[in-house]
Amino acid sequence: MIRTVYIYGSPVLRKVAQNITPDYPELDKLIDDMYETMSNSDGIGLAAPQIGLSIRLFVVDGTPLAEDDPTLKDFKKVFINAQIVERFGEKTIYNEGCLSLPGLHEDVERESKIRIRYVDQNFKEHEEEYEGMAARIIQHEYDHLDGILFTDRVSPIRKQLLRSKLNAIAKGKFSASYKCKIGK
Repeated sequence: MIRTVYIYGSPVLRKVAQNITPDYPELDKLIDDMYETMSNSDGIGLAAPQIGLSIRLFVVDGTPLAEDDPTLKDFKKVFINAQIVERFGEKTIYNEGCLSLPGLHEDVERESKIRIRYVDQNFKEHEEEYEGMAARIIQHEYDHLDGILFTDRVSPIRKQLLRSKLNAIAKGKFSASYKCKIGK
């Protein structure tokens, strides 16, 4: 089932999400819904707060980028109760977008490598390192779990210049090809 994507201005996007337990209701269905919603919206990542749930869960699927970056060929994962334990490597800049900020893209600087601890869909524990675009995708989605949007990571000058665009999005003045809502 395709879920509604919550847009900038929705309070749920600014909350710190809560860990979940293996008995979270209909978790497998939720994960399937998140993948379907992400795919339908042409996204490569989706965090639970973006569909109105303040829980520490996000899904990623980098395979649409595999033609340009072969390391993403099989990069399709579920991250539950994730904690980035280390960010390292050189800082790189990439033009990011977000389903919760339709039509907005900005250059964001992030570390090129991360180490993350999480549990998968079966609540099996993992600690893994990622680099390059995979690390960037994870960091972007992980930020949603802490109530951070990519626009929070742009320079102070860019933030000032974005203010009117962000206010317009929060007032519903945007165009998106997927189900959206402001609220919750």
